[in-house]
Amino acid sequence: MDIQIEKGNIKYLSDCEEALINSELGNKYFNNAGSAKEAIIEGIEDGNLFIAFAGDECVGFIWYIPQGAFHSFPYLHVISVKQAYRSKGIGKKMHDFLEKLAFENADKIFLVVSDFNTDAKSFYEKIGYRQVGEIPNLYRKGIIEYLMMKEKEI
Repeated sequence: MDIQIEKGNIKYLSDCEEALINSELGNKYFNNAGSAKEAIIEGIEDGNLFIAFAGDECVGFIWYIPQGAFHSFPYLHVISVKQAYRSKGIGKKMHDFLEKLAFENADKIFLVVSDFNTDAKSFYEKIGYRQVGEIPNLYRKGIIEYLMMKEKEI
């Protein structure tokens, strides 16, 4: 599938919101009305949210914070693909795009993934991340966030 990735645009807010609220992450963390929309707007306004397109259709997005981890390293904040397009390599293509951006100025990328999101954790491990810590109750009581890191290949 040919995927193009472009800087986020408010025009695709509804598509991005659909991808997020219909995900494991969205079910737990963005289940209050409007919270997903507010988060996506923040990413677009920050200029670090990028949208994946299959033809003219928005199929997902990725949002990273350039120095969001320890005020020094890129942090993958959210990646989400619409349900109909999952398991087609789109998440991998978006992450490859992120790596090109992030590894220009850093040698590590960080993220956290929730203990309930086992598919996402497996995905990150397959693409080279390793768990480097655990943070219990970070965003919600009773949920462990796994701190994961990927190092630039030399």
